[in-house]
Amino acid sequence: MYSLRGLTISPIFRLNSATVKSTQKARPKALLVSIKTPKVSLEEAEESLSELERLVTTLGFDVVAKERQNRPSTSSGTVVGEGKLKILAQYTGGPGEVERGDFGKKTKLHRQEEEDAEAEDFENDELEELFNDDPEITADVVVFDCDLSPSQLRNVESALGSEVLDRSGVIIEIFSRHAKTRTARLQVEIARLNYLAPRLRETGGASEKQAGRGSGETSLELDRRNIRDRVNELKEELAQVQKELSDRRSLRSEQLCVALVGYTNAGKSSTMRALTGSAVLVEDKLFATLDTTVRAIHPESHPRILISDTVGFIKKLPHDLVASFRSTLDEALNASLLLYVVDASDPTFMSQLEVTRKVLDEVGVEDTPNFVVLNKADRLSPEEQAQLKREFPLAIVISSRDPDDIKKLREKIIRVFEKDMVEEEVFAPYTMTGIVGEIRASMRVLSEEFENEGVRFKVRARSPDLQRLKKKFFGQF
Repeated sequence: MYSLRGLTISPIFRLNSATVKSTQKARPKALLVSIKTPKVSLEEAEESLSELERLVTTLGFDVVAKERQNRPSTSSGTVVGEGKLKILAQYTGGPGEVERGDFGKKTKLHRQEEEDAEAEDFENDELEELFNDDPEITADVVVFDCDLSPSQLRNVESALGSEVLDRSGVIIEIFSRHAKTRTARLQVEIARLNYLAPRLRETGGASEKQAGRGSGETSLELDRRNIRDRVNELKEELAQVQKELSDRRSLRSEQLCVALVGYTNAGKSSTMRALTGSAVLVEDKLFATLDTTVRAIHPESHPRILISDTVGFIKKLPHDLVASFRSTLDEALNASLLLYVVDASDPTFMSQLEVTRKVLDEVGVEDTPNFVVLNKADRLSPEEQAQLKREFPLAIVISSRDPDDIKKLREKIIRVFEKDMVEEEVFAPYTMTGIVGEIRASMRVLSEEFENEGVRFKVRARSPDLQRLKKKFFGQF
């Protein structure tokens, strides 16, 4: 439970106490529902449903069944048709229909949509019977692979008599559970409250007024106002944290930085851990990493190269989460090089790569040098690896578990940066404090000669680094 200014907010997922007691030993059972509209191909719908299964499993459910239906759109009052609603109710023990008091009058458009969808669904499924094939299979919660409006959520819960979640609710709940740092908690809480605000239910009568405070407001209106106030407070706090993060980034602005970006669970954290030798959290679950972590590449290079891990992406990522994590994605915005890390063993990795690029476009990442890292090659046969190398000659195929592959990746990163470096001679007088350390830290030393008055270095360096050195120590541009 969450409390803010006297308002108690439940988590997005809320099983009743009886169900919780019955599932203390066994994980809660989930029924997944896929809605395929004309704009979505059958392959895309199945990919999305498989991904939803992984999300739900990450949240702690066991998926016991999946139901699918073709629909003209997802805008009807119950999302699915009346026949499919009865089928879903077989799993949950609900009435299978919405009371008129809950549903209200159906519009002519919705009635026509339901008739068309029912006809299409039965035609495609060869007159599917309105019964659960296995009456022994029951579900504690029903999860839709689309977003549900507050009224749709209320209608479907009424018909099924069980907890109902949509895709955004599942993702936000996972983010909420995995957020560890102050920044991530603030970002997720803003998104969670924005999601919950329109879905609050009246706890008392609809005409109930609050005495003494918020004259003329119902309890529901007061609750929503309290949430708006709390969101504003969180945004102010987050703005301060973001300023601190921005100040830290500005201190690193002159350093080379590589940002690992990609789909959730593609192996970004494993790759970073291998590249930097750091104890970065590595878990085989979705959204294990929500915070940006920055470490120096190891063994350390000259000039020094920083590696940053970022939050993973996913299809249909809720807009509020993209907005909230904008500061985290700024690491990619300010990076010198982007590494698009993908799980090459996943047959859908091309569409996942496209999702990553689309989200980065949304936050303004453009024209940054980049290349693709085809990770998890240890799960592929030699023939499959060879095929990938032919199809993606500019990419690098690795396994983050293979030290030789990581060495190969490290060398490629260094080559990318050295491509734009120039060679120059720099004389460092013995009397000039700090110049030798600056040269060794920011440049690659090719040779050095000790003379009577100082050290003559031959270096490879970026032009900005050379200009900065000359300005700092010699007053030259």
